[in-house]
Amino acid sequence: MDVTDKAATVRKGEELDAGSVHRFLVDAIPGLRGDITIKQFPGGYSNLTYLITVGDTEMVLRRPPFGKKAKTAHDMGREYRMLSALRPVFPYCPQPLVYAEDESIIGSPFYVMERIRGIILRRDLPSGITFSPEQARRLCERLIDVHLELHSVDYKSIGLADFAKPEGYVERQVVGWSDRYRAARTDDAPDFEYVMAWIREKMPPDTDRPTVIHNDYRFDNVVLDENDPMRIIGVLDWEMATIGDPLMDLGNSLCYWVQNGDSAEMQAVRLNPIEMANAYTREDFVRRYEEKSGRTIGSFDFYYCFGLFRLAVIAQQIYYRSYHGQTQDERFKALIFAVRALESAARRAIDASKL
Repeated sequence: MDVTDKAATVRKGEELDAGSVHRFLVDAIPGLRGDITIKQFPGGYSNLTYLITVGDTEMVLRRPPFGKKAKTAHDMGREYRMLSALRPVFPYCPQPLVYAEDESIIGSPFYVMERIRGIILRRDLPSGITFSPEQARRLCERLIDVHLELHSVDYKSIGLADFAKPEGYVERQVVGWSDRYRAARTDDAPDFEYVMAWIREKMPPDTDRPTVIHNDYRFDNVVLDENDPMRIIGVLDWEMATIGDPLMDLGNSLCYWVQNGDSAEMQAVRLNPIEMANAYTREDFVRRYEEKSGRTIGSFDFYYCFGLFRLAVIAQQIYYRSYHGQTQDERFKALIFAVRALESAARRAIDASKL
């Protein structure tokens, strides 16, 4: 049974000029020959991801979404540079192949990378894939261990010393995401002012050990070996990667993790398989990270609450495009329910916090 992640027909309004893409790739990649076919990976809500096949060669093309975009978001050149620097020391990265800044090719900058074939776990496990409770726990441990491997990379030694400024990172995140939410808020969205005031008041000082951070690390952004689903072979979606506080990165990951005991509305919008949540809790992830990293974490409330808020901003920015008719992707209409659920979850986390 083939359980690898599949591409589908390109969504209406998100088509690429196949001839233009083909000419560019044949000129840019030595030895590339054959006809081109283009499909689209249907998952994801931000940058668009296409399966490009030329002859027998499979590649993945990444481009920004259509419609209004946040000013500093969707920088294809930045994402390509991060992958190029990381790949030699963090082999879970896809191999970047070529970057195109020329917008005349498809209407925006884009880059092309190798395809990593494998299994991606989403809300529900693929048909034919099961994990025992012990296997689920070990896979969760492997998930956090690969995250730790990323945080152990010496970013200066791989040429990323000037990639970002870790000084002031936490405050920039709190202020920046607050500004983005206010700019993207629609009339049917919560105001989030209570949450924004709390995270502004409780934000910790900068870490003295900044690292490369992924900023969207979760189960449906990792690829499992189709022959051994217990083995992680790839990490995808690097558009928000930067240099900063790894505990902020961990909080941004755990805000996705819905577990037993969470509200019905959070269960309704979960992305992780419940089989995994039965084996590992957010507290388990934090404790394993603390033990293996040597970092003293203490209370994780700020990082988790900020993660919930930031995820709500991302969802709201995407929903904004649907609300104003800038996209035909029907999935985006439902994101307002996720924004509301995340606001409620953040309020509950604040009310339960001892910070």
